[in-house]
Amino acid sequence: MERARPTTNRRRFLKGAALAAVPYALLPDTRAGAQAQAVDYPGAEWLPASTSNYTVSSRPTSYPIDYVVIHVTQETYPDAISIFQNPAKQVSIHYLVRSADGHIAQCVRENNIAWHAGNWDYNTRSIGIEHEGWVDQPAYFTNALFEQSAKLTAAICTKYGLPKDRAHIIGHYEVPGTDHTDPGPNWDWVRYIRLVNFA
Repeated sequence: MERARPTTNRRRFLKGAALAAVPYALLPDTRAGAQAQAVDYPGAEWLPASTSNYTVSSRPTSYPIDYVVIHVTQETYPDAISIFQNPAKQVSIHYLVRSADGHIAQCVRENNIAWHAGNWDYNTRSIGIEHEGWVDQPAYFTNALFEQSAKLTAAICTKYGLPKDRAHIIGHYEVPGTDHTDPGPNWDWVRYIRLVNFA
């Protein structure tokens, strides 16, 4: 005797029941796979800048990476993301660290040249990290922001063979020709470099 074929709804139900029996941890997470491929730093969230706001490159083959440049946004985290995604702004960053919890977004791949330093030579030879906050409001420089940023900087330094020191981890204000003052006088460089070295 031939069995009746299950109806479409019954097939969906049976498929759902079969999947429910599989432990959650064994199910593929397609979003996680795509996310992992899209970022250079594990755990970062991929929030890409407009392609109009950076230069495609093949670093470190095309240019050596010699610096990590530390910035402060002078904007909120969501506003900074909006700026990097706006093609009219002509600015971008490799990474952005959120103040409240140290969450990291990657906006430009490390092999590409973000437009962050205001100096083409330094743009080509650096990774830029923005930090949510204002230079005159130290409350934004939370423990989470410092700790997560230091781990990121340590990973970049290790990856590109950079010494974890102030000669290679610099503030935006130290870039030749800049008129910026970030990360400002409230940025605790001694603490930050210590965290980078212990990360």
